[in-house]
Amino acid sequence: MTALLVALAAAGGVLAWLLGVPWWRRRRRARLRTSPLPAPQRALLQDSRAWQRLPPDLQARLAERVRVFLTERAFYGCGGLEVSEAMRVEIAAQACLLVLNRSEHVFDELRSILVYPDEFVVRDQVVEDGVVSERERALAGQSWDTSRIILSWRDVRDSGDGYNVVIHEFAHYLDEEEGAANGAPLLDGPRDYERWAAVLGEAFDELEARAAAGEDTLLDPYAIENEAEFFAVASEAFYETPVPLRAEHPALYAELARFYRVDPAGW
Repeated sequence: MTALLVALAAAGGVLAWLLGVPWWRRRRRARLRTSPLPAPQRALLQDSRAWQRLPPDLQARLAERVRVFLTERAFYGCGGLEVSEAMRVEIAAQACLLVLNRSEHVFDELRSILVYPDEFVVRDQVVEDGVVSERERALAGQSWDTSRIILSWRDVRDSGDGYNVVIHEFAHYLDEEEGAANGAPLLDGPRDYERWAAVLGEAFDELEARAAAGEDTLLDPYAIENEAEFFAVASEAFYETPVPLRAEHPALYAELARFYRVDPAGW
């Protein structure tokens, strides 16, 4: 009986911890939202690309999200890079565009952002026809898992014209929250997944056919690498070239607007 009581007490402690962490996080975030960004950070935020494209009501929401993001995340410079406050704010601002209207969601499991001065090399394995081989790749960004994201500062700085490495990698983060990077982030229910699969599948097939024909496309052909990359590339276009995306792929635009709960073509 004593052993059973100990086991029940331990289980109760674990349950209390699991329930208490979100409650504690909500309270902390509520306090953060009521305290404005420090003046130096706010000035940096107002200079960011993300801030300057938003209407005033969403600028206020962005400031709240950035306040939480910067408090809860650690930034580490790699390859000799020293991460400045301006870098932290710029990365946070672009990342928080993806969660402006997503309730309390501010990349809850993310703990750190590693920033290299330029592209970085990763080594991994690839399997082809049952043969495992080592390879090296130079990357501009990588969503390692839901706890860490790696970025090239040069690519962050050079975002624009449909390209945005921060949006790309943080879209991967949202994709990975449901357990697998498969191009289907957490949605509300079965009908939403059915519609998502139909709309994004059709856009994927169209891009694949046009790329094979050598046509110029709004979406980067890299998107046809797999479904996860398609979602990330489409998210870049949604925020960076929203008006052309809405004109060329209205169903895809509508699906992304429903997921992100914003309408950047109207900003």
